[in-house]
Amino acid sequence: MHSLGPDWMDPQWLLDRFGGQFFWVSVAIVFIECGLLFPILPGDSLLFAVGLFIAEGSIQLNIVVACVILTLAAFIGNVTGYEIGRAIGAPLYEREGRFLKKKYFDDTHAFFEKHGAKALVLGRFVPIVRTFITVVAGVSRMDRRHFFVWSGVGAALWATGVTLLGYFLGQAFPVLKDHLELAILAIVAVSVIPMVIEFVRHKSAARTVIEETEEVVEDLVDGRD
Repeated sequence: MHSLGPDWMDPQWLLDRFGGQFFWVSVAIVFIECGLLFPILPGDSLLFAVGLFIAEGSIQLNIVVACVILTLAAFIGNVTGYEIGRAIGAPLYEREGRFLKKKYFDDTHAFFEKHGAKALVLGRFVPIVRTFITVVAGVSRMDRRHFFVWSGVGAALWATGVTLLGYFLGQAFPVLKDHLELAILAIVAVSVIPMVIEFVRHKSAARTVIEETEEVVEDLVDGRD
């Protein structure tokens, strides 16, 4: 199977390289993606692959234990990102590096402003947003208790949900392991759907505003006549 990107983005390559330690490598990557401002990581595909590999026996670990550990890694990562944002503050927004881009913060801030606390749940399923949403919450000094509750819900739904998806599909379709690349493509496509929906809604809203403005202008013109 050919990787869709660098070797370290390919779960099968990671499994072949790290063997029994693959699960803990996945836990570390989930933590980093959720908390250390490194957005270009295969979080979704790794969670799915963990479930799939447990189902077909490559990983000798109870699925419930795996889901609990991955959820904790995602939650602790979120808390770390929140505290980084709260401690360092707005200067992070001005960084323009290879992985830290102002556009990422701007887009995530807009997402956060629109959805409020729910963004901590919804943002989990949107690549890049899930990395920066907790930092934005920290910079905004969102109430810690409120943050912990919503972040915990988001971590459980994302980490447990995607891992169980891989597990049950792996049980139902054992051949899926031989076509992991296609499964990952499907996961990536699904994860992009929220962004597509938001883009369409944004375009629709902008079009509505333009049409309403044109109507007002026409009414003003007609009134003058």
